[in-house]
Order: sequence, then structure tokens, then C-alpha cells
Amino acid sequence: MIERHVTFNVFPDQAGAFEQFFREEYRPAMAKMPGFIRADLLQEQEAPEHYQMVIRFESGEAAANWRASAEHQALSPKLKSMYLESHLQVYEVIA
Repeated sequence: MIERHVTFNVFPDQAGAFEQFFREEYRPAMAKMPGFIRADLLQEQEAPEHYQMVIRFESGEAAANWRASAEHQALSPKLKSMYLESHLQVYEVIA
């Protein structure tokens, strides 16, 4: 099982739209993918423009299939319009 942590520096005026997009569009599309386990959106308490998506898939292959999917490709431009920068870290879930 893998866990992907994607940190976003969201434009301050896009915070509400970013949260709504994750809840109503991004996570529901991802949830339909084979191998999807869960996805959560976290917001830093001391830096509210910083968010982290924590996404679990059964395998790296399942995560790659999501990123290559037509659904992800269609949602990416909207997602990218809401943040200044992002950083990805991928973990193997051990226990």
C-alpha cells in the first residue's frame, strides 16, 4: 500500500474553492478508481494557505493509473489554477 502526500500552497482567495473542489469533484472521481483506499484534505493551522492531500492506494500502479486517467487529466487544469506551488512525497505504508 502506498500513501501520497501532496502539499499545496493555495492562493488565499482560492481556499474555499480548493476545499469545495476536493470534496465535490476531485475525491469523488478518485474514489471510482480501482485500488483507491481513501483521500483526506488537511489544512495547516498556522498557515491556512497550506494544504496537504493524503491519498492512499493499494499500489503504486493503482496511483499511476489514477494520474494517467481521463478523469485526472480533465480535473488537473482546474486544480492547478488554485495553487502557486505543490510538493509530492510518496510513502510505502509499513504498518
